[in-house]
Amino acid sequence: MYSLRRLLMIVSVGLLITGCSTSKKGDIPWYIGVAAPQHYEMWVMNMHLERSGERSWRVPIGTVSCCWTGKYGPRGGGGEMDPFPNLIALHWFSYAEQKFYSTLIRVPDDLEARMSVPALTTTPSGKERYMPRHSLVLGLAPGGQVVMWMMSQRSNAVEVMRVSATEVEGDPADFASATASYLEEHGDYLEEHGLQLDKW
Repeated sequence: MYSLRRLLMIVSVGLLITGCSTSKKGDIPWYIGVAAPQHYEMWVMNMHLERSGERSWRVPIGTVSCCWTGKYGPRGGGGEMDPFPNLIALHWFSYAEQKFYSTLIRVPDDLEARMSVPALTTTPSGKERYMPRHSLVLGLAPGGQVVMWMMSQRSNAVEVMRVSATEVEGDPADFASATASYLEEHGDYLEEHGLQLDKW
């Protein structure tokens, strides 16, 4: 009886230690979002994610606007990444340029592991804690520039990579009404500042 109780205690402690040391990477709720610089709105027609041999799926996006940097950036609408993808395809329209862009991003092989490493995060109440950078944000800028960040909040955002998208065919007239609304709000800014292609 004594040896059985001792054996159960050893097994329980062993399981507890194993459970604490096991990576929780598979339990992380991965998120992907798309952002754009203020005044440079985009319309994402398609964002497609793929984990080769496992799953391929679409994340609806639509309008992408502020912000890229500053108090509210980088951040943007998006959805879950489940499973963590190795390919990301993007196709979008730039209101400021009246151009269409497309790109296929090959996600770095080690990115999931890098994002799983706990990073300093501050809660709204000011408490500090460490948690994985569970969000991937893709910033779309004029000229077809795509910037990828990993983060759990703005303060610990780290740039991962940059990709130059390819300009593709499309008819801007399809977005005539939305463009008119966009220019009504941002036209003066564009006229004064232009596309600022060297800023991104």
